[in-house]
Amino acid sequence: MRYFIIITMIFIFTNANASFGDWFSSFSKRATPVVEKPIVKTIDKPVKRPLVNINTEELVKILDNDPSVLLIDVRAPFEIKHTGTIKRGQNVNIIRGWIETQIADYAKTKDTPIVVYCGRNIRSPLAARTLMELGYTNVKNYKEGFLTWKQELNPVKVSDYEPNNILYRKPVEVIENVYTAVGATQPGTYENSNHNNNLSFIVTTDGVLVFNAGGSYLVAKAMHEQIKQVTKQRVKYVVLENSQGHAILGANYWKQQGAIIIAHKAADKEIAKKGKTIYLRALNRQKDKLIDTVVVRPDVAFDKQFDLTMGNTKIELMHIGASHSPDDIQLWLAAEKLLMSGDTAFNERMLPIFPHTDIAAWIKTWDKIEALRPEVVIPGHGAPTDLATVTKFTKDYLSYMLGEVEKILENDGDLVDAYNIDQSAYRDWGTYRELHQRNAARIFRQMEFN
Repeated sequence: MRYFIIITMIFIFTNANASFGDWFSSFSKRATPVVEKPIVKTIDKPVKRPLVNINTEELVKILDNDPSVLLIDVRAPFEIKHTGTIKRGQNVNIIRGWIETQIADYAKTKDTPIVVYCGRNIRSPLAARTLMELGYTNVKNYKEGFLTWKQELNPVKVSDYEPNNILYRKPVEVIENVYTAVGATQPGTYENSNHNNNLSFIVTTDGVLVFNAGGSYLVAKAMHEQIKQVTKQRVKYVVLENSQGHAILGANYWKQQGAIIIAHKAADKEIAKKGKTIYLRALNRQKDKLIDTVVVRPDVAFDKQFDLTMGNTKIELMHIGASHSPDDIQLWLAAEKLLMSGDTAFNERMLPIFPHTDIAAWIKTWDKIEALRPEVVIPGHGAPTDLATVTKFTKDYLSYMLGEVEKILENDGDLVDAYNIDQSAYRDWGTYRELHQRNAARIFRQMEFN
């Protein structure tokens, strides 16, 4: 121990001429790690691809040959309302200023074929370049624009939206004392107020019967105002064609007016089970337009048939079989040969196949529709027409799709083959773009496991 102390003291004295600061500085230099300068990689600017412009002839060819193309009208809705838009099933409206935020709702992949247009080729080139900058790789600009399309007498869809009214269209008389307000032949949106189905009513000497409550309290109220302009008779009955939101969500308004709500037993069960979900789904689209709307269950629920006599008018409510939904019902006026088919029959638009849709049963149900031999049909969607027309839009379409899927299954095909079924004959129908591939997939899955 004594030797250790002596050696330590000698070390201190012999190094007294070295300051502590010098020692610490030397130590710090040895302890400080070497920091390498970061390597900065330069990112090449995206290559600017030239904008592809097409004329009317080229556009027609593209639309005829490619049902999957997305045709975007970038004009404002008020322009379309006054001048119309291109009448093709691939056509959608996305305002130029909204294209960055809304394009993903329509183009699911970056290689989706897209054609944009406006009135005179002013906004559409800008929209096309925006899409290209967003990474969409198959974008074309229709340089001649809508006004040229219209001047050359190509198909034009003119807006029939009812101004200054929440109803998409006001009711019109179909036959004496029977009226219908035809809804939009498109999915329910905020703009069409979820009035995308037909709302009908029958005036009798003993009151009014309404077929479909409407998609909200406000829609039902607007419909009632229209009824009051036709008759002073009070609304006694409101029939729900099924349990979908646009058929049931106005029911609480009618209950407040003292009307009796009638539906099929399966619809009553569905409303009791999923009413909140139906309401929330509608609220997501309708927002403030769903004010005062409350889901209510029907007062009367029937199974096969429910007959009413209102004055001299005999009304048959029927559930003749499964179709679009298991709870679809129909209204039959035998003396007038008029059928309110509900969603059993469609016109002017493509029908939807739901997971619960029994396609084979729907076709069997159609045989019963034909057996009635109606002279006038008010379908669930689309304008009133005749049996031959709704057969084309309903049974014939279903039969074609069943046949095509059957061929795929016989050849050990798969879901991709179903997506590629040629449905170009229907491309100008309303809701074609939204439904054609989804319908094919659901029919394939249903038949694959049967």
